[in-house]
Amino acid sequence: MKVGVLSLQGDYPEQAAAIRALAGVGGVRMVRNRADLEQVDALLMPGGESTTVGDLLDRTDLREPLAERIRDGLPVLATCAGLILLARTVEPSSFGADPASIGAIDVSIRRNDYGRQAESFEAPVQVEGLRAPFPGVFIRAPRITGVGAGVEVFARQGAERVGVRSGSIWGLTFHPELSPDRRVHELWLAAAGRSAQPANQKIKKSPSTKTKPTRRNHG
Repeated sequence: MKVGVLSLQGDYPEQAAAIRALAGVGGVRMVRNRADLEQVDALLMPGGESTTVGDLLDRTDLREPLAERIRDGLPVLATCAGLILLARTVEPSSFGADPASIGAIDVSIRRNDYGRQAESFEAPVQVEGLRAPFPGVFIRAPRITGVGAGVEVFARQGAERVGVRSGSIWGLTFHPELSPDRRVHELWLAAAGRSAQPANQKIKKSPSTKTKPTRRNHG
């Protein structure tokens, strides 16, 4: 199975390194345009600055092809900003304009709802399928404020819902790639392998637009 990492902005190198460390991966492709997206069987959407990534999805003509492949069952692990971009509803926040989301998973979410960078924290997360807590890294983390009927909560930090899944989409408000613990990636990869669609899923062709990736910042 070839795994793609959306590589427009944010901590995509860390996500790529995390998935490369696991068995069963037939290669990792950095996804920056339609041609890249067509070649992957599953996709990681990393943390970063959600408004920037949303803008780059439009500038690279990736938004609709990505939405189409997700509708067709592409397995996705979306963390932090990635989950914001997939949420059905992005509630207004006090941190400026919120990004347009794809609406692929029926959750409501609010950006940076734990506070600014100084309020970032680490805390143990209870993850279904893992016996011991997972070391969650929360960086300007969003908060899940509502969950639709078809969405399962599978990870909690105290009373907070920090991991959700619906069909082949998994979403986390924390950053498993910033921990040396690879158990969450292993769980997702196993699930993705069971539901992965073939690469080269048909997408309406148009010339791809390339843009230089930008890095960092979260929320």
